[in-house]
Amino acid sequence: MIELNVKKLLSEANFNPFGEKVTVVAAVKLQDVQSINKAIAAGITDIGDNHVQEFKSKYDFIEGNPRRHFIGHLQTNKIKYLLGRTDLYHSVDRLNLAEELSLRGQNAGITSEILLQVNIGDETSKSGFSYGEILSAYEKIAVLPSVKIKGLMAMLPFTDDEHLLKKLAVKMRKLYDRLKDCDKNIEYLSMGMSGDWKLCVQYGSNMIRVGTSIFGERNYNN
Repeated sequence: MIELNVKKLLSEANFNPFGEKVTVVAAVKLQDVQSINKAIAAGITDIGDNHVQEFKSKYDFIEGNPRRHFIGHLQTNKIKYLLGRTDLYHSVDRLNLAEELSLRGQNAGITSEILLQVNIGDETSKSGFSYGEILSAYEKIAVLPSVKIKGLMAMLPFTDDEHLLKKLAVKMRKLYDRLKDCDKNIEYLSMGMSGDWKLCVQYGSNMIRVGTSIFGERNYNN
């Protein structure tokens, strides 16, 4: 099943309307190593962890040398477990997290590539910079040593209001384009999960984070 799901997903999530290649990040929360390795063997090149403990416990058993993403909420005291082992941090949602990544990176001689998380739906249940403060946050973080901003990440609200979802996705793309016009390092708009990735890609996302579409429904009893 995993192999077929991967091949179907990769064939559908190919390029967005802007001509950009879509990177598929397999969200491996609660997945066992065998399932993750099956997905990699089927063509997945990037995997994303939500929890530091899972990242640590599985790290040495993952085959195929995929790019490693951290896509969950990150506490500053857990950075030490990820530094130098994570290719891209998606969820830099506050200034002090970026500052801590910078400080620890300086001390270790490591530059971390990051995405700034935008709370595009202004949801109290989600973290991230508000739309109104993201440009100011970008300016403050862009000058920090040992971190490199590579783009933006957002999670659209869970709603059946397709008009709202389209509006927010377009808003994110315009914000991404604005930053990209002034910063050559900006490369990724990470937006879209198993339930909404098609809409997100249609309106400009070039990186999606999908778990259920690859592995099926998660078993939270594991």
